[in-house]
Amino acid sequence: MAGAEPVDTVIPGAGPTLRPGERPTVRLRDAGPDDPPRYAPEWLELREGADAAARAPELLDPLRIRLANLPGRADGLVIHDLGCGTGSMGRWLASRLDGPQHWILHDRDPYLLHFAAVSSPRSSADGSRVTVETRRGDVARLTPDALAGASLVTASALLDVLTREEIDTLAAACTGAGCPALLTLSVAGRVELTPSDPLDEEIAEAFNEHQRRDGLLGPDAVNVACEAFSERGATVRLHPSPWRLGPAESELTAQWLRGWVGAAVEQRPELRARAERYLRERLEACAAGELRVLVHHSDLLALSRPTGGAS
Repeated sequence: MAGAEPVDTVIPGAGPTLRPGERPTVRLRDAGPDDPPRYAPEWLELREGADAAARAPELLDPLRIRLANLPGRADGLVIHDLGCGTGSMGRWLASRLDGPQHWILHDRDPYLLHFAAVSSPRSSADGSRVTVETRRGDVARLTPDALAGASLVTASALLDVLTREEIDTLAAACTGAGCPALLTLSVAGRVELTPSDPLDEEIAEAFNEHQRRDGLLGPDAVNVACEAFSERGATVRLHPSPWRLGPAESELTAQWLRGWVGAAVEQRPELRARAERYLRERLEACAAGELRVLVHHSDLLALSRPTGGAS
């Protein structure tokens, strides 16, 4: 195995980028129009099935109850999907909610926005029409005015690449607009591999340190978001949403492993020699169908106090 393989073979978004000092994931601010995206469509497509299986359906009933009581509900839902990527959240959620829906897709990557728009669902759970528009911009600078008329804010795998200030901004925008937020698949900082290896814990610790670089919250994001929404009067519910990766998900597992180990090595270069052996053996076990991985995430539902007299 070449010395740089844990990093160089990673699909963008699955692990660290190739240029030193850059974020391993989508950049949310101070990005020029020509900056390359941090999430490759290939990675988003690869993880979509695992994401869909992991998201917590237990949060949907309390969400449906709140949406049913929103002012203007008869006119349909207006849903803002932040950092929409290829639109997987819409493909998962639109068919689980009744009534007409208008999705406003936010991302900084015009290619991903186009992909999300053309592949979005066209009907809701009860067959009502679903429409879509796209907005390119910085989701970390939302205001209540930008969410005026919103029924719901959604995001997937977003919180852990935000700073504390950005999560405060997001919570203030949602609570100020009186709309609920469903924020899914935030990393929890815990990984379980079967069979286990003595290096598992050290790799996990180094990866979590990497996720916290440059002021990002990484595995601390969910707790910070709970506090931010609760302090602004929202009722917050959490539910685990782990990836459960087995032989059927071997392609995703292999890419996740390369990204996970690559980020750990980037954070702690002294791990490289041991990590290369570890990664080689893990990939061999994965290819043989002998590896199972539980990647812990959390889904968060924040029910803000509605504006306009709704209960």
